[in-house]
Amino acid sequence: MDQRHLVERARGGDHEAFSTLVRAAVVRLDAAARLILRDRDLAQDAIQEAMLRAWHDLPGLRDPDRFDAWLRRLTVHTCIDVARKRRRRMIEVELDPLDLPPVADATRAIAQRDLVDRALAVLEPEWRAVVVLHFYLGLPLHEVAAALGIPEGTAKSRLHRSLVILRESVGTSRGEALAALREGQTA
Repeated sequence: MDQRHLVERARGGDHEAFSTLVRAAVVRLDAAARLILRDRDLAQDAIQEAMLRAWHDLPGLRDPDRFDAWLRRLTVHTCIDVARKRRRRMIEVELDPLDLPPVADATRAIAQRDLVDRALAVLEPEWRAVVVLHFYLGLPLHEVAAALGIPEGTAKSRLHRSLVILRESVGTSRGEALAALREGQTA
């Protein structure tokens, strides 16, 4: 069954169709939420809140073919809202690997994950969201901007400044920082 048909059924109140739509995206959205919020419990709360908002706001979705982008944007905005509410709270992150093949050098993978974790900790949630959407979810900058509801130039600026901050925070070169972010998403 195609996504458009499932969206139409879900808009009509079909819980099973909505569940099918969400099930396909929830693992990646949860992983992105954990990277943005840096707390597993907060991420789960944000995902739950985003799914409730999605169910409630689904009848207002104008283009059923844009469901994935709409759900991603809704989730990122929910994460940012949760982060703003919890700004004063010290947060730790635990990165769980996705179902990826094992890395040959486990020590390097742990070091890369630690580097990414320390680097992301210095960024504000709005800036961390740009980095996560671009490097972790692999979205081009114009889609990152659309997901966050900001101009593309602002997304480019935030990404550039985030990379500068990340490099400075861990004392790496530009190439090392980019490699760590890219490898950190698969570690």
